[in-house]
Amino acid sequence: MNEPKKILVGEDSSVIINLTKNVLAFENYKMTAARNGQQVLDLLAKEDFDLILMDISMPVLDGIACTKAIRNLPDEKKSSLPIIAISGNILNMTHDEFRKAGFDDFIQKPLDYDQVLATVKKFLS
Repeated sequence: MNEPKKILVGEDSSVIINLTKNVLAFENYKMTAARNGQQVLDLLAKEDFDLILMDISMPVLDGIACTKAIRNLPDEKKSSLPIIAISGNILNMTHDEFRKAGFDDFIQKPLDYDQVLATVKKFLS
């Protein structure tokens, strides 16, 4: 049997973390949560992941700054991980602007968990 794919979720909302974990578990994905961008970077330094779901507005280090830091990592495997932005689009960014910021895709809040799974599967299958 294949090892479950590991997903790192950068999100400061406990409700979204718990819902996301339950939804990803249906597809046998293993999820690790980080509550801010610095925790995302710390976890990424210690572990390997297959994909990152990244909230844009988080304390300490926001999702855009964190994504730019990941894209600049010397480890090519980690710096090229698929990173999917999660946002209420409070910054009114276009898909093109998200791509320029280093994201591979974008999911609008409030989250549609069918869309979350479809987007994750698109990058992990």
